[in-house]
Amino acid sequence: MKDTQFGPKGWTPERIGSLAGKTYVITGANAGAGFQAARILLSKGAKVVMLNRSAEKSTAAIETLKQEFGAGADVSFVRMDLAELATVRAAATEVLKTVAQIDALICNAAIAQVPTQTFTKDGFESQLGTNHYGHFVLCGILFDKIERSKGRIVVVASLGYKMGLRTIQFDDMNWDKNYSANPAYSQSKLAQMMFAYELQDKVKTASKTVEVYVCHPGSSATSLISTSGSLTSRIVFGLMSLSPMVQSAKKGAYPEVMCVTEDGLEQRALYGPTGRMEWVGPVGKGTLEPYAYDKPVMEKLWDRSETETGFRWSW
Repeated sequence: MKDTQFGPKGWTPERIGSLAGKTYVITGANAGAGFQAARILLSKGAKVVMLNRSAEKSTAAIETLKQEFGAGADVSFVRMDLAELATVRAAATEVLKTVAQIDALICNAAIAQVPTQTFTKDGFESQLGTNHYGHFVLCGILFDKIERSKGRIVVVASLGYKMGLRTIQFDDMNWDKNYSANPAYSQSKLAQMMFAYELQDKVKTASKTVEVYVCHPGSSATSLISTSGSLTSRIVFGLMSLSPMVQSAKKGAYPEVMCVTEDGLEQRALYGPTGRMEWVGPVGKGTLEPYAYDKPVMEKLWDRSETETGFRWSW
């Protein structure tokens, strides 16, 4: 079913009015879709705070943005490594102290297709630890400030959530028995989606106002595979990126920017490209598989995430 909510060209940044006075916090914003999202938001007059692992790349990204939008462009960064929960806590605390409001938090950063089993500083399988647990804690610490701003949380997922077990392997979340790059990545993205959909339910129960949306960039020319994938996946994606099945990183940023700026979106949905295989094409509401919001699994994952990270959400 083609999504026609935004017409034949789908959602585009032309729909955004002035964002003066708005503040957006984005993880992994010094390259790829996160950087392009920062660009679009800055072009509309917003303030952007990046949470990035590399100080060097962040400084270079900010310099590029200030060259484009002028020295007055309100863009800054706080160092944070999602694979190390101590830095997540420190960065979130810094944001609470220095950022007056958060109109939206975009959970954009990710690692993908890590070829051999590796672990985060806290002992989690690297993809689950970075993509899910790191964001789980970050969202939890910043939630009250987002609530006070009547803001949004946007989780950037991936169609990769369909490529694995289609559930959570609770008896071996670190994949000690059967590690394989794709299924482990798939589980980490499914976990992010389940976190978002369970958060929607918890927000409703607690009578809070934060809106939570889930999107994906489709098949975009970002550095994700080239920075963490195996040689084979890098070669395959390199060849694919020469084909019409891969779109630009800028186009890949549209779904996340739409989810922080557009009114009237559904929360229990997955937004992204609606063209061929939902990899490319006009941006709108895509297909969401029901197992991504399997209630007993979502609840179990939430409890497990609190236990593993040692972070309890306060309602």
